[in-house]
Amino acid sequence: MSDIYVLDSYAVLALLGNEAGSKEVKAALERAQSGTARVLMSWVNAGEVAYIVQRRWGKEKVYQVLGTLEATRIELVNIDRDLALRAAAIKAEHPLAYADAFAAALAIRENGTLLTGDPEFESLGEVVDIQWVGR
Repeated sequence: MSDIYVLDSYAVLALLGNEAGSKEVKAALERAQSGTARVLMSWVNAGEVAYIVQRRWGKEKVYQVLGTLEATRIELVNIDRDLALRAAAIKAEHPLAYADAFAAALAIRENGTLLTGDPEFESLGEVVDIQWVGR
């Protein structure tokens, strides 16, 4: 398994809600804090977290969550041409949400392990290294 982890919204929401899978996400963040791993998330996936948090808990909670994400060792990755086109190619070939394609594209580009419990990623088992959380 890689020392680079990529989070999708499922992983972050599990962590925020202390739901199934939160322990695996916490472990990756602890490794990042100790310097033995990197944890990445695209801004597209962070935006997905933001809208879900706003729907569930209100707009004020969004700012708290984004502040917490930015204060951790999560590296929030800007979207560039390469990442956008990689995500587009994944979306064209696999039945998953476009935001999810960004998480997969980032994991592939960085040779990392995607942390998720989202069943939409099952079609990508041969394409990206996935650590299933909460299963």
